[in-house]
Amino acid sequence: MADFKIWMNGRLLPQDQAVLPVNSAAVFYATNVFEGLRAYWNATDGELYAFRLADHFARLRESMKMMRFSVPYGDDDLFEAVRAVLAGNGVQEDVHMHMVAYVLGAGMDATSPTGLYINPRQRGRLAPEGRGLACCVSSWQRTSDNAIPIRLKCGANYQNGRLALLQAKADGYDAPIFLNRDGKVAEGTGATLFMVRKGRVVTPGTASDILESITRATLIEDVCPGMLGLDVAERDIDRTELYVAEEAFFCGSGYEITPITSIDRFPLGSGEIGPVTRAISKVYMGLVRGVDTQHPEWRTPTYKAVTV
Repeated sequence: MADFKIWMNGRLLPQDQAVLPVNSAAVFYATNVFEGLRAYWNATDGELYAFRLADHFARLRESMKMMRFSVPYGDDDLFEAVRAVLAGNGVQEDVHMHMVAYVLGAGMDATSPTGLYINPRQRGRLAPEGRGLACCVSSWQRTSDNAIPIRLKCGANYQNGRLALLQAKADGYDAPIFLNRDGKVAEGTGATLFMVRKGRVVTPGTASDILESITRATLIEDVCPGMLGLDVAERDIDRTELYVAEEAFFCGSGYEITPITSIDRFPLGSGEIGPVTRAISKVYMGLVRGVDTQHPEWRTPTYKAVTV
């Protein structure tokens, strides 16, 4: 496991020196918002490409706004921070990063001063090669927009997912799937859910208490209709529809495209990774890595940007 340095408020630091005060709102009340970023090494180009950074930065600022943080960071600041942490660590492999904005002030009502760190790390695939996840429908309900909105990507939200994940693993599953307050399918823990039903790709709408996922948008706006000719329906999904789906998968910056092969012990289709999921995964990975050269505006080069 690589021991990457952390970028924190303008400096690269060893991990044991990147610390926060224990009385800060960030530590005591989990007053932070974050983005999970991916960068992919392209050996042919000799370049490390970070994917859809501008969209992640926009969502980070939306989360900061909803949490009433002061927002001192523009796109240029954030682009340079990502380049600095990747180039400063000399990364030449696929890498996952957490970009975290946090409040250093003390007290529940603190909204400033705001700090920022980026923690790069190796993160492998969530399902072993050639195998899908065995999932369950969780007994824990997804939090709602009028409680702790999932549209808000804050660390505190992930306690909901942590409870569901620990229960799923205790019950012998790999991962949970949430239902929302209306009893409709929401998403996984930190991942959007798609299913294939009667040959059509289906995913819950953004009003279903889900994160407005950038990977989800990539699939809906381009990968499925534009690159694969697949129609995507955004609509409510009943729990029992999952049991009779031909395929399902999670997607997200961390999850990428992660197949699901059973739900509540019901096998999906043949119980193997399905052809639609395989096709979507192949096209998506080619796009983010720059093997497919479409949408160059989505891929930020690390080293060219630093050295010019």
